Amino acid sequence: MTREIDTDVCVVGGGPAGLVLALLMLRSGARVTVMECARAHQRVFRGEILQPGAMALLDALDVLVGARARGAHEHDRFLVIEGERVLLEADYRLLAAPYDHLLSVPRPHLLDELLAHCRRSPGFRYLPGRRAGALLWREERIAGVIAEGPPGRCAVRARAVVGADGRFSRIRRLAGIGAGRADAFAQDVLWCTLIAPREEPPLRDVRVFRTGGGPVLVYGSWPNRVQLGWTLPHRRYGHIAALGLDHVKERLVRAVPEYATLIRDQVRTPADLHVLEVFSARAERWVADGLVLIGDAAHTHSPIGAQGINLAVQDAVVLHPLLARALAEGDTSAERLAEFERRRGPDIAAVMRMQTLQSRAILSQGAFTTRVRPRLARALRRTPLYRKILQRMAYGNPSIRIADAGVCGRT
Repeated sequence: MTREIDTDVCVVGGGPAGLVLALLMLRSGARVTVMECARAHQRVFRGEILQPGAMALLDALDVLVGARARGAHEHDRFLVIEGERVLLEADYRLLAAPYDHLLSVPRPHLLDELLAHCRRSPGFRYLPGRRAGALLWREERIAGVIAEGPPGRCAVRARAVVGADGRFSRIRRLAGIGAGRADAFAQDVLWCTLIAPREEPPLRDVRVFRTGGGPVLVYGSWPNRVQLGWTLPHRRYGHIAALGLDHVKERLVRAVPEYATLIRDQVRTPADLHVLEVFSARAERWVADGLVLIGDAAHTHSPIGAQGINLAVQDAVVLHPLLARALAEGDTSAERLAEFERRRGPDIAAVMRMQTLQSRAILSQGAFTTRVRPRLARALRRTPLYRKILQRMAYGNPSIRIADAGVCGRT
């Protein structure tokens, strides 16, 4: 038997974008049902670095303190290093307190805190372990989602559906919206997590080591983990892996020799390594009648610059007042919801341009990159332009603020 659920907003995807939007809509008086295919955050998460922009918004939601209390690490700088030379540096300590750092928060800590806040509202339902099986339609508009999974089948009837289910969004596909994929970043990232000795202090910097075999990202993760992300040419890892696990490990050791012992001792099977396919995309459209896409479902980015959570949280904050007013006025047409893409689209385009420049800076070779650019970067640091660029990296669009809760009327 199919369980019937009636709600105002059905959010598909319980990541940062989906849960922040759910919390905001609940505070505006809407009934919200969140559907998440994973159970108890069982899937592997990699992106966990919060930029100051996301921290400020989560703080305004009273979520940041609780997420930090579950465990987090602060990072002062973002560095690009080759040998003993720092090629590029973004020093977050130059920003105004209290958001004068990056923050590494395990994704479950953030999601658990957001869920705890959502569950305080009687209008909230959470459906873990269920995936979107089909869309419900009414008079040629999307009117809900069929949720399928081991806990049981549900028909979630909603006045608006929000696709927040990631870069391979099923909701987007079910709605017939093209992903708009562009392989501007023709790389993949091989991730592994190492356990550092507890007596060692956590890393204070997010570092990218430029090596002949490809850049390697290194940062400290709570409680005593070190995350390594090795950038490889797109689809190249299969060729490297065919040479054996020991070959892969020794390639990593050559790239980051200070972690040689940890890599050799702790990378024991291929399952200890995870490949992330890197690409950028912007969906052909972000809305349909009764539907809006946010986060990676609408626009997918490279991990360069740690913008993922920042953009997800900001998407939810921008959409919230638009969706609340649309529900209050009984109009969730594509024409009405398209205001979200009109407002948010320029910000997303700016981030994609910035990431393209960052990618070139990290991956480029030659004397200009290794000799001239570091001198220019040091000179730039002494100018107001440096702080302006840093502010843009940290906050994105500085005008994004959480709207007053208001009331989401029902028709």
